[in-house]
Amino acid sequence: MAMELALIAAGTRLEANGEGAAAGISASATRTFLCRLRITEQIEQESLDVAIWGSPDGENWGAKPLLKMPQGFYRGESKLVLDLTPRPEIKFIRARWELNRWGRVAPTPMFVAGLCLEEIPPMSRETPTRRMAPQQA
Repeated sequence: MAMELALIAAGTRLEANGEGAAAGISASATRTFLCRLRITEQIEQESLDVAIWGSPDGENWGAKPLLKMPQGFYRGESKLVLDLTPRPEIKFIRARWELNRWGRVAPTPMFVAGLCLEEIPPMSRETPTRRMAPQQA
């Protein structure tokens, strides 16, 4: 069964920079995930930066993120693939986010968002490729 992780629970109200809880990925068969960042509410003149960080032990998260999602300004969904097959030492992942606000309105940024990861299942090598026979006229 494919893993599903909510690094930022759907409907989470983000008003300050922060980070989510560590999620273990050792049980993943493919170590490849479809990452979906969904923004459902926002106010004007602000941006949201979300990155996924990795750790071998759940304590040390390194100096660089594994993946940066596209910067968000508006409602909508962004999708990227996170492939951890070349990084076997990574056993835990978590999200970190930064909010930025500009303009003359209230200084507190606000997004309602969620970041979920769905494991991409392995491709079956047992399914034969079928070719279509040419149509006879």
